[in-house]
Amino acid sequence: MSDKFPVIHATTVLGIIHNGQVCLGADGQATLNNTVAKSNVKKVRRLYNDTVLAGFAGGTADAFTLMERFEQKLEQYRGQLKRAAIELAKDWRTDRYLRRLEAMLICADKNELLIISGTGDVLEPDYSIASIGSGSLYAQSAAIAIKRHASHMSAEEMVRESLTIAADTCIYTNHNFSIETISQ
Repeated sequence: MSDKFPVIHATTVLGIIHNGQVCLGADGQATLNNTVAKSNVKKVRRLYNDTVLAGFAGGTADAFTLMERFEQKLEQYRGQLKRAAIELAKDWRTDRYLRRLEAMLICADKNELLIISGTGDVLEPDYSIASIGSGSLYAQSAAIAIKRHASHMSAEEMVRESLTIAADTCIYTNHNFSIETISQ
């Protein structure tokens, strides 16, 4: 990528299914090169009559394009999360325009948690924990430890604490969280 077109870089998005609750959270930081461009971006959305959560990492315009496409797939397949995710991944991999988009999505409904990538992947993560973005390994590691040793916590509390640890560690992750929850 040339210096004329800087890339919006990084974020942290984390999803957890735990004790009858599905929670997705993200930090609010968008960076442009080595500068914070915006500190309160809302990277988690409720879709399909508030029954699906989706969060993004990557280029903001690219991610919004993918979120719109994903929402169309949810409508087309009447809220069937996995089917909509697979169809989006197929389009993303094969469509000449979509192939150039640089973003990833985490989506969840009351039963499933999925990661969708532009390479055609639709992944069901281990431990019912999904993470994407530059701080994802910090958040995921914290979430695994918290889930193992603090199972009394709610999914929302786990997401908040894990994102806090990621924000304390990753320079591309801030403490302005947007968190959404669905109960099973």
